[in-house]
Amino acid sequence: MFKSIQLSARFLVMGLVSVLAMPVLSVAKPISPDFVELAKKLNPTVVNIRSVKNVKPKQRLRRSPQQQNPFGNNFFDDFFNRFLDEMPQQRPRREQSLGTGFIISADGYILTNNHVVNGADEVMVKLSDGRELKGEIKGLDEKIDLALIKISDKETLPFAELGDSDTLEVGEWVMAIGNPFGLSHTVTAGIVSAKGRVIGSGPYDDYIQTDASINPGNSGGPLFSAQGKVIGINTAIIAGGGGGIGFAIPVSMAKVVVSQLRDSGKVTRGYLGVRFQPLTADLAKSFGLDSEKGALIASVEKDTPAERAGLKAGDVILEYDGKPINEGNELPRFVAATPIDKKVKLSVFRDGKKQDVYLVVGKLKDGSSDEGSANRNESEKIGITVEELTKQTVDRFGIRDSKGIVVSEVKPGSAAEDAGVVPGSIIIEINGQRPETVAAFNDITAKLVKDDVVRLLLKRPDNSVHYIALKVE
Repeated sequence: MFKSIQLSARFLVMGLVSVLAMPVLSVAKPISPDFVELAKKLNPTVVNIRSVKNVKPKQRLRRSPQQQNPFGNNFFDDFFNRFLDEMPQQRPRREQSLGTGFIISADGYILTNNHVVNGADEVMVKLSDGRELKGEIKGLDEKIDLALIKISDKETLPFAELGDSDTLEVGEWVMAIGNPFGLSHTVTAGIVSAKGRVIGSGPYDDYIQTDASINPGNSGGPLFSAQGKVIGINTAIIAGGGGGIGFAIPVSMAKVVVSQLRDSGKVTRGYLGVRFQPLTADLAKSFGLDSEKGALIASVEKDTPAERAGLKAGDVILEYDGKPINEGNELPRFVAATPIDKKVKLSVFRDGKKQDVYLVVGKLKDGSSDEGSANRNESEKIGITVEELTKQTVDRFGIRDSKGIVVSEVKPGSAAEDAGVVPGSIIIEINGQRPETVAAFNDITAKLVKDDVVRLLLKRPDNSVHYIALKVE
């Protein structure tokens, strides 16, 4: 018995010697950051934003001479107008909304979402110490939903440092601070679930997806990295069955916009003048490509940088200014961030071979179309954006239909929003015609003029079908 114990001890000692002789491994990184210390440090940089909009009452509709009754008796008209005059006058009302923002400089510049303050007659900023200061809107960018606000204070303000979202990786820890449901300085944490998400909010979609809890009121708030730097601006959520998923604007995209808003109050973007469509496996094969990477040019607008450089429909842009295009929707972001008048090199696949094309980037004019998908349309006339149904849009909206066109965006404050149009609705008819493609929809809307009444037959996401009528803006 003793002998067997002695042998066991001998083998144990030999095992320890072997372990000690093994090379020393690097120490593993901490599994999670110290959220307690991060919250203490960063909370003072986050602010509550209260925007106030003065809404004028609608004018009462008086009967005009053209509307008087056909019997020539004005008694009823006089009675109707007198009745309106004697009614109590409606007073202007004040609409308030709450959001989040964060201080980005010691002299009081604050970053938030455009939809938090756009149209506001008054913006009030509440600091973490309870003080409330009046904010001045320095600039707005509707295309990526950003706003820059300025407050003045005698004291040096704490501010958040902007990080680098380009180096962010899926699976990294992130922390959000905001005012969900009006509950100020709420801290939530999670991980980066995905990058480069396209959710149909605009031509420059490139969202960071996170499972950190984001709710109404978080809009415009910061998404921090584990190192305490801002890597995103919380902007959108998926409600309902997709609860728990939030989307943030990458801070690397926001930096370019912020500097322009601070300097001039507006954003200038690059412009090529092309419409493209995603490459499918069949299309790629038909062009002789061995992958679906790149942006397929569907059309080139006249008198644009693209036309002057010799680009044409059927060209596939594989690289733009040294950046490979893995998905077509990357092209608008690359072009928009390019300085005006810069000469860039494009790698283009044409007639079965690659070739280089040099192009001088133009300036996107106010009201002009961006480089965008040929399967997408932004109709300012009726306040909606439509797209042809693809696998991505079907998955995004949970649509059962496999063909047709779908409302991907509804412009805030538009006639379409007032009429109850919601994203994910299938357009069955417009003025009695059935558009099967975006091009067909464009042909119909191109003929509309101001104050025309448009009749839409829609199939809503809940599969209910109904008609709506709205006036062209």
